[in-house]
Amino acid sequence: MLIAAVCAYVLAQLAIGWWASRRTKGEADYFVAGRRLGLFAVSMSLFATWFGSETVMASSAAVASEGLSGARAEPFGYFLALLLMGVFVAARMRAAGHMTLGDFFRARFGPQAESWCVLANVITSVTWAAAQMAGLSVVVSALTDLPPQTTLAFAALCVVVYTSMGGLAGDVATDVLQGMVLLAGLVVLLAAVVARAGGPAEAAALIDPAKLALIAPGESWLARLDAWAVPVLGSLVASEAIARFLGARDARVARSGAFVASALYLVAGLIPVLIGLMGAGLGLKLGTGDLFLPGLAEQLLPPVLLAVFTGALLSAILSTVDSNILSVSSLLTRNGFDRVRPNASERTKLAVARAATVLAGLAAWAIAATGESIYQLIEWTSAFGTSGVLVSFLIGAYAGFGSGRAAVASILAGFACNAVTILLPALQGRDEADGAFLLSIVVSLGAYVAAAALDRSPRPRPA
Repeated sequence: MLIAAVCAYVLAQLAIGWWASRRTKGEADYFVAGRRLGLFAVSMSLFATWFGSETVMASSAAVASEGLSGARAEPFGYFLALLLMGVFVAARMRAAGHMTLGDFFRARFGPQAESWCVLANVITSVTWAAAQMAGLSVVVSALTDLPPQTTLAFAALCVVVYTSMGGLAGDVATDVLQGMVLLAGLVVLLAAVVARAGGPAEAAALIDPAKLALIAPGESWLARLDAWAVPVLGSLVASEAIARFLGARDARVARSGAFVASALYLVAGLIPVLIGLMGAGLGLKLGTGDLFLPGLAEQLLPPVLLAVFTGALLSAILSTVDSNILSVSSLLTRNGFDRVRPNASERTKLAVARAATVLAGLAAWAIAATGESIYQLIEWTSAFGTSGVLVSFLIGAYAGFGSGRAAVASILAGFACNAVTILLPALQGRDEADGAFLLSIVVSLGAYVAAAALDRSPRPRPA
């Protein structure tokens, strides 16, 4: 029954992708949904895109073992990120009429900065997609006893097919469905936990007071600041969110959509937190890490409700990974192929866009197949390569200080700092240094200011 329900759910996603493909005639339709998205579509799509496997599975498992200190990124940090997007990013990007974040960098800083921005975002989005595919593999494998590599291949095939067909319009349509199923599934599991405990009062009594602290034991103040900075600042100019803003009908809808999505995210994100706090006290024999939540659902829910909850987990994952690979496709096509072949027909550009979507999905599958945990992949994704893009975007959008050389210097400095403080220690099996991401922002800002001060070329206007 569960396998049949999963297959039916996947077929529904494919049907929506096929339906959206019938209205997709060119790049603007494929990448920004013809700029026709209203407030409901922008809000639900942005919420569903952000609410991924780390929000549901990794967060609940971290809270069960560490308490609220394991939930700073999810949901609190990413809630703040969505809120700040509405303040600083959404309306500004939509009003400019760009189609990708790379377009902004080309208009404000020139082609070299555009290329480095694209590289940083492609690395981030592909790794994030890999994390979601790994999460989908964990869910389906745990609940159906299918081999993990088989379920991983199934996940990659499913997402690539329906995303390549419909583009952003299909992505948003599936996001709306997935967001609703996600909320229903989480409420079902929370109700099951409360019922197993004997009622709301008994469930609340299961929470260990020691787990209600947001500060991890023995954590330095620098590590604490960094734990907040990674989700809040590291995601502020994520290309997946920017695509939704650019697809909005106007700047007002883009900004309001970010605010509504942030509220939805916080409310929905607190449900896995409560499940983690209370579920750990039920005395059940549960899996650890990414298997905690699927194991809890399998023990508490009857087959029909387990199918609903499985659909919720699939929704959380699919709604994020399709946005990731579509983001990569838009950057490779719009800021890569279009620069080489600017006079190509819309039909050719659309074919290249779909091919780039398939390529991005295959790259994510290859990374996911390495077997890294969801949480590890997400940590790398949120921090690596984003500091220079963040610094350049905020200065470039709101000030005329600095040109292309400053942006390139900032991005390269951020990469170099990340390689030393994040990537190299990870490859050696060591923890990154405290404050690694904050350091990369300081280094990127210093490089931008220094390069801008030495650059004698005319200062451009804010884009």
